Amino acid sequence: MTRRLTEKRIVVASHNRGKVVEIADLLRPFGITPVSAAELNLPEPEETEKTFKGNALLKARAAAKASGMPALSDDSGLAVAALNGDPGIYSARWAGPEKDFTLAMRKVEDALRASGSDDRSAKFVCALALVWPDGEEAVFEGKVTGKLVWPPRGENGFGYDPVFVADLQDVTFGEMDPAEKHTISHRADAFRQLLAACLS
Repeated sequence: MTRRLTEKRIVVASHNRGKVVEIADLLRPFGITPVSAAELNLPEPEETEKTFKGNALLKARAAAKASGMPALSDDSGLAVAALNGDPGIYSARWAGPEKDFTLAMRKVEDALRASGSDDRSAKFVCALALVWPDGEEAVFEGKVTGKLVWPPRGENGFGYDPVFVADLQDVTFGEMDPAEKHTISHRADAFRQLLAACLS
């Protein structure tokens, strides 16, 4: 059985504002106040693992140790079937040092065209790691499948959201109301698992 999260204040081990906002929205109904790693001036550890789960745990462990509070970390990305799962764990790196996701979306589209494949299926994957300062930890992985569109559409969300249409939807995550996205996203899927194990 996974340990229950009873603390009302946790660190979100991320410097990505969009990600922190989404996690804060998911935690709000439980009366949990998230503090971002950036607010606490915690350094961003280098993501040296080869999986979403590995990188999520690496970041959460570092934040829990540095802050003395439970830490929740998300490692997520876009996996494109025709690109053998790329950009995958390197999704943020495809955006370059300036975190320019307009550039990253263009790179994905260019790579798809260069592949010669008509397969535009893709998935978003999210690993959520929860680590307590005493070393106890849990990790959950969620996903949402769909397809890529071009050109990008919508101003909501962040990252690759404007080019991703989830299965059974006709709008991109970038066009979708954030509250609606929260019900079907990869992060929501992982969060539901965390909720069942640690909060309910």
